[in-house]
Amino acid sequence: MTGHTQNEITIAAPLDLVWEVTNDLENWPRLFSEYASVEILSREGRRTTFRLTMHPDENGTVWSWVSEREPDRDTLTVKARRVETGPFAHMDIHWRYEEVPAGTRMVWTQDFAMKPEAPVDDEWMTDNINRNSKVQLALIRDRIEKTAAERGATPGLTG
Repeated sequence: MTGHTQNEITIAAPLDLVWEVTNDLENWPRLFSEYASVEILSREGRRTTFRLTMHPDENGTVWSWVSEREPDRDTLTVKARRVETGPFAHMDIHWRYEEVPAGTRMVWTQDFAMKPEAPVDDEWMTDNINRNSKVQLALIRDRIEKTAAERGATPGLTG
């Protein structure tokens, strides 16, 4: 079995702003509540390799891994994958952005499989990712909408 999730949110902000904020990796610890730090390891063309470190979990464990991320502004997509997979056999993430009348729709799709020796299975991780994605997407929406209001940027307008 493999895991697959798809979660989305509409943000009442211009596409350019949503793209800018969500692709500013250095600021992810201020955008996501789960990340304590991000360290950029390399940049080659559009591809960035970086280390994400989470805040300690309920057991005090700090999770960290290396990922690659490649945004494509022309297609309004981002392809990402874990390089250091940890408990995952693989983890591929696809971000898609779409301008809609209410602002910008952002869709996260994650395809993954857990290693046989992982402490959880694909079904558990699917539920966990779906639960957490809703929390993170709502935080991102709220933070970007606040930034949009501060800048006077309204949906449907670039900038």
